[in-house]
Amino acid sequence: MTPCRLCGSTDMTGVVDLGATPPCERVLTAGQLDEPEVTYPLRLRVCTSCWLAQIPPLISPEETFTDYAYFSSYSTSWVEHARAFVAGLDLKPGSFVVEVASNDGYLLRHVVERGVRCLGVEPSVNVGAAARERGVPTVTAFLTPESARAIVREHGRADLVVANNVYAHIPDVIGFTEGLRTLVADDGMVSVEVQHLLTLIERNQYDTIYHEHFQYYTVASARRALASGGLAVVDVELLETHGGSIRLWARPSEYGSAPSPRVADVLALEKAAGLHEVSGYAEFAGRVARVRRDLLRFLIDAAESGRTVVGYGAPGKGNTLLNHCGVRPDLLAYTVDRNPYKHGRFTPGARIPILPTGRIAADRPDYVLVLPWNLREELVEQLSYVHDWGGRLVFPIPTLEVV
Repeated sequence: MTPCRLCGSTDMTGVVDLGATPPCERVLTAGQLDEPEVTYPLRLRVCTSCWLAQIPPLISPEETFTDYAYFSSYSTSWVEHARAFVAGLDLKPGSFVVEVASNDGYLLRHVVERGVRCLGVEPSVNVGAAARERGVPTVTAFLTPESARAIVREHGRADLVVANNVYAHIPDVIGFTEGLRTLVADDGMVSVEVQHLLTLIERNQYDTIYHEHFQYYTVASARRALASGGLAVVDVELLETHGGSIRLWARPSEYGSAPSPRVADVLALEKAAGLHEVSGYAEFAGRVARVRRDLLRFLIDAAESGRTVVGYGAPGKGNTLLNHCGVRPDLLAYTVDRNPYKHGRFTPGARIPILPTGRIAADRPDYVLVLPWNLREELVEQLSYVHDWGGRLVFPIPTLEVV
């Protein structure tokens, strides 16, 4: 068994086995449909020494992120989340902000608007190019201790380093964290947002388990991970983004201060949920199996009664769900997405066509299966027109719900 990537222990226990799936963002062109598709085991385990939940590093970040299909700015609510975050920062004219995994400039564009110097560090060539077109200075690089030193030599250390939804995406946790420490000034701050394992377990959000996500954090395991690279957690916020996330604030360990009471409060929540012991994970696999049975039963019943079902969105989490449940085009005719990069392509594994969003209004299906359920509030409003012909929205997570 692969040892824990954080503490090196081999004391690992299984949480859930989702079978074998292809990488979730590797959408297929029509020309690739006759080609073989590589799949990898998708098993979540937790280390009983440091409590870091993780999957084996079967694919490398270079395979996924060199040319990437996800553009953050296509989510209206996510851009607003970033805008509100920047608006709340105490930035001065001389401040310097660096965002790691800055995607298409969805966050740093708000820093640029405030006239504050910033830099994005984005490994995906195509996504980073979109950021530069928006006027966001961006370098193409994976964050390592070496690339961090090169950035510091050219640009200096940052007063604030932001790492949103990337801390789960890197198999070298310690090296990446050392890179964060190198980027930040001694009196600076690091902000890390990542999905909270507590809500993943409690809300049955198993579709966020996929090969891009190498690990899943509690505050307890995140605090240990950040300490491995020289950063000390001083505060934490609970967020509703991505179904439930944590925003960790950290300072260089040698200059850190005592953590706020909120850190102890969240640690207590995790302990009460059993996530600092094996018992907290025992029932998860059974609840995951129920989602699969309920969704398949719904789709089969709809097909046999002559009702049409299409999807909305082609997110990575949706591909975990579709492949785990064995959904194919006979049960889900197609899905739509706002991202034109995906139009005319097919979801990995399930090979469901991805079309422009206008197809829903044109075809007037009976049901729309919403795959990015984490954007529920935003999408219920966007898809309100479905009710004009009596159509209904279907949310598969945490339990099947027809709206």
